[in-house]
Amino acid sequence: MAIEGSKEEVASGRIRLGMVGGGQGAFIGAVHRIAARIDDQYELVAGALSSEPARAKASAKDLGIADDRAYGSFAEMAKAEAARPDGIEAVAIVTPNHMHAPAAKAFLEAGIHVICDKPLTTTVEEAEELVALAKSSGKIFAVTHNYTGYPMIRQARAMVAAGELGTIRLIQAEYPQDWLTEKAEATGSKQAEWRTDPKRSGAGGCIGDIGTHAYNLACFVSGLELDELLAQLSTFVEGRLLDDDVEILLRWKGGARGMLWASQVAVGHENGLKLRVYGTKGGLEWTQADPNYLWFTKFGEPKQLLTRGGAGAWPEAARVTRVPGGHPEGYLEGFATIYAEAARAIRAAREGKPVSADVIYPSVEDGLIGMKFIAAAVKSSTSGNVWTKV
Repeated sequence: MAIEGSKEEVASGRIRLGMVGGGQGAFIGAVHRIAARIDDQYELVAGALSSEPARAKASAKDLGIADDRAYGSFAEMAKAEAARPDGIEAVAIVTPNHMHAPAAKAFLEAGIHVICDKPLTTTVEEAEELVALAKSSGKIFAVTHNYTGYPMIRQARAMVAAGELGTIRLIQAEYPQDWLTEKAEATGSKQAEWRTDPKRSGAGGCIGDIGTHAYNLACFVSGLELDELLAQLSTFVEGRLLDDDVEILLRWKGGARGMLWASQVAVGHENGLKLRVYGTKGGLEWTQADPNYLWFTKFGEPKQLLTRGGAGAWPEAARVTRVPGGHPEGYLEGFATIYAEAARAIRAAREGKPVSADVIYPSVEDGLIGMKFIAAAVKSSTSGNVWTKV
């Protein structure tokens, strides 16, 4: 349970955090704030919480942010906070997709670490610019592909790397939902409105919203790089401008094959993220509905149920476990692990020390990989469902 904030870490001062987006009525902003608080490593002290100045001020008041640090725009916030001796050290960007790149660029240029929601940007070109800027600035840049924070996902990754599955042959990833089965964007749903708007979401709908999560998880656990894909992106709801269902065949470098399915019109599914990885010696199965469990099967032997905090837990899982086995940990704790890992990296930067090799968080480079995946899938689908290099 080493993920808990130590007394030494708290004594060195919580990381001063700002937030862009996530004001009144936003879902993901509240999730980020909870995740940042769980391990007591951050203090939210500033925000540009809405593109509407009045809503931004009201949202800041709700969160106890001082009036002089409640900003009407991210540009104003980056400039003002960089000039303060007690200015923010890191910013969480939780806006719709089209604002990720300009906001991240402003804070990197101001010398402030960035924690950004996914997908990284709306285009590959913007993502490449952020990768270059993060490198030249020397600042930490984490992308909240939060499912990589689950303890049993960390264990799955370690088991694959240790050769427990042998040579990887098959990777199956899926993420079905049903909340866009009807045209929710026409009913006043803010969450649906921007996710189905190409100007704010980018070229991909479902693929950018949840397909990229499934893909990131497959890459994270398998350790493999994708070579090419064949995608069918469908739009089932009449009048919708972006895809709401994604079916993709995958060819990985090294010879592994796989499939990815993501849907927001699969009636009966809530957040049905699932990953299955099979090799020459064994297989792993994990589902987000039971995140504390990992099924492992050696060829020719009975299936084993490995549990978080249980007898079969590996150190990689134990390191990001907070409570004893049998007490459930879930979505918020997994999300908090990304914030805790980013905090370790930010503290190392604060002290001029290298980041420990144990510290793992999705980086800006991982965000670029996700954007290349989205772009290749859109290209494949619009070109008549053809094999396309990533």
